[in-house]
Amino acid sequence: MPHALARPLVVRQAATPLGGKIRVPGDKSISHRALMFAGLAQGDTRITGLLEGEDVLRTASAMRALGAVVTRQADESWRVSGRGIGQLAEPEDVLDMGNSGTAARLLAGILASHPIVSVMTGDASLRGRPMRRVIDPLSLTGASFTARAGGRLPLCIAGLGEPKPLSYRLPVASAQVKSAILLAGLNTSGETVVEEPAPTRDHSENMLRHFGAEVSVEPTQAGHGRGRVIRLTGRPTLVGRDVSVPSDPSSAAFPLVAALLVPGSCITLEAVGLNPLRTGLIATLIEMGADIQVMNQRVEGGEPVGDLVVTASALTGVDVPADRAPSMIDEYPVLAVAAAFASGTTRMRGLEELRVKESDRLASTVALLTVNGVQVTVDGDDMIVTGGRSVPGGGRVATQMDHRLAMSAVVLGLGAEKPVTIDDTSFIETSFPGFTTLMNRIGACLPVDVPA
Repeated sequence: MPHALARPLVVRQAATPLGGKIRVPGDKSISHRALMFAGLAQGDTRITGLLEGEDVLRTASAMRALGAVVTRQADESWRVSGRGIGQLAEPEDVLDMGNSGTAARLLAGILASHPIVSVMTGDASLRGRPMRRVIDPLSLTGASFTARAGGRLPLCIAGLGEPKPLSYRLPVASAQVKSAILLAGLNTSGETVVEEPAPTRDHSENMLRHFGAEVSVEPTQAGHGRGRVIRLTGRPTLVGRDVSVPSDPSSAAFPLVAALLVPGSCITLEAVGLNPLRTGLIATLIEMGADIQVMNQRVEGGEPVGDLVVTASALTGVDVPADRAPSMIDEYPVLAVAAAFASGTTRMRGLEELRVKESDRLASTVALLTVNGVQVTVDGDDMIVTGGRSVPGGGRVATQMDHRLAMSAVVLGLGAEKPVTIDDTSFIETSFPGFTTLMNRIGACLPVDVPA
């Protein structure tokens, strides 16, 4: 159900091609981590390109509550004066993480390894999402957790000043769980070891090195597939460093797919993060026949970036392997939209992780397509979309307070034959501030300030 301040939106088929050059907001994953690691470092950190969406601002508020000095500068950069590992202060009030599962799960690792008592909560969506996946391994450090049934927020954490280092194999590949364990390991006196069954985004490892931690990554031994083992030496001295946040590839996905679907379109997306563990969507779309050119490749802040030139293309269905899921887990809803406009069948395999996102994203994506006349089925953890060159549209999409589902519905509406109604778009700001304005800059002609 949409909330009391809902902002519904009716999206009509684009009347003209999309065009222009834009830069989407900073990478959300990197923004969260930049604030957290800077708060744990000694000295000052200057962050440029920080995503100023609600999710990241919740992380900034949490780090302030834990004693770091976090301020926005006149030049739109951010300055963080850190407390140092093990030196965070006990918060005076509940830490409200809003809609951000990333912030809540990563912060749990920090809180578990400091001798403080804290309580985290969130909005209705976040309070319904499982935290057991981080509670279980972090409990092994000696910290204690009290949560609602199923390990759901609100969550009380009683941390330790001398936590035990962990050696833990993730049952399911998850960058959030891996990062929570590594963050807890920062304040241990030994080595923390995390084994992941498949490679997940490695922003935590990259940023830990950037701030001065000793981190090694190696492939798992035979018999464990293509996983990796990450080792972190505890109690490093993190030192404040400048961080440049690249544009978020997960946010770039929406104008990118829109440009592919609206005939005659050609847009340029500037300075998009191209970490190879985040580019599964681009690889898949190129396999489907998308015309995506990567220009001006370079490295900024330890992360590869480039400019993407995207031209409208006729797409064809493909089989997306399960081992690609960690590199594009947030992009499956918009990939499903692209598949709806592709000739033939697209099968997306191994999507169990989608069931525990802001909504049950697998069910919500199926509903988004079905209500707009697209043939889609679920077989176990696989989603199968039978597409065509046109999509009927005309449906009303229930977004379940999921920002990525809402933006995916916008993209579908720009290509569908009949207008698509979205029940609420207010929470898009959590990850993509200025989404409507940016889409209109390239010609989407979306309504602005629609009353509830």
